[in-house]
Amino acid sequence: MIIGIISDIHDRLPLLEKAINRLNEEKVELVLCAGDYVAPFVTSYFKALKAKMIGVFGNNDAEKQTLKERFSQLGFDVQGSFRSIEVDGLKIALLHGDESELLKSIIDLSSFEVVVYGHTHKVEVQRGKDKLVINPGEVCGYLSGRSTIAKLDTKTLEVEIVELR
Repeated sequence: MIIGIISDIHDRLPLLEKAINRLNEEKVELVLCAGDYVAPFVTSYFKALKAKMIGVFGNNDAEKQTLKERFSQLGFDVQGSFRSIEVDGLKIALLHGDESELLKSIIDLSSFEVVVYGHTHKVEVQRGKDKLVINPGEVCGYLSGRSTIAKLDTKTLEVEIVELR
C-alpha cells in the first residue's frame, strides 16, 4: 500500500489544495497527518481527498473538538496526540513531535517499525536497522520555503519526498 504523509498545514489553503490533489493523483489509499491543521475551516478542503485519513493534533491546533467532529463527518479519524496504527502488518507510530523527549522515547521503542512525526517543518527520513523515521516537512512552506509531503510504500519501505510547486 502507498501511504501519503502530511504535516504542518497551518491554514495555508492553496498549498493544502495542491497536497490533496497530489495525494489523489498518486492514488494513495491512506493519508497520515501529523497535525497542525490549525483552524477548523481547513476541513472543508479535505472533502476532495479520495483516501482514508488518520491524524493527530499538533501544538497549534485550536478548537480540537470541532476539528475532530468535522473530520469525522468526512469519514476521517483525527484525534488525540498519539496513534498506534497497523498497516500491512507494519506497526506505525503517529504523533506531532512537539514533545522531544516523548518523540525520542517512541523512536527508541522496539515496538514500532515506522515513526511518523511533524512539528519541526524539516524533512527527515532516517533509517536504522529496524526503524524508519519520517517527517514529511511542511505543507505550509512557511519555515523552510518548501511545501512537501511524503509517500511510503508499506511493502518496500521506500520513502519519497514530494515537493509541491
